[in-house]
Amino acid sequence: MAEYIPSTADWVREQVELYEGSGGSAGTTLRDTGLPVIIVTNRGNKTGAIRKTPLMRVKDGANYVLVGSRGGAPTNPVWVYNLRADGSVEIRDEAEVFSMQVREVSDPAERARVWDLAVAAFPSYEDYKNRTSRTIPVFIAEPA
Repeated sequence: MAEYIPSTADWVREQVELYEGSGGSAGTTLRDTGLPVIIVTNRGNKTGAIRKTPLMRVKDGANYVLVGSRGGAPTNPVWVYNLRADGSVEIRDEAEVFSMQVREVSDPAERARVWDLAVAAFPSYEDYKNRTSRTIPVFIAEPA
């Protein structure tokens, strides 16, 4: 079993601990917004270690949409490179845990459709897109 290496960001580490430690009954929203988040567990592409990241919950039927916005920063979040290297993930949505496979969305029509779902769930994504010159990566997590 690979080692779990918690995030170096305090708020990420604390939210993952609260979310998982409560069995998905606490820590399930983005700070004080009340907007729901999921925990994405994946393997680090350099270390092979287990990584856990809270992301906005964006549903597309039985699938989840994962948006690599990083608040509109000029570079992608590290988890984007992890998912590109290994698409096997576990998603915790409150008390439920799913084994899923991710793929990056490249088709323009599919990307536009799921981007609209993401913005509906978390309107700040549109601001983040306008804040950066990079194309924000979008992934679909589907049941494995």
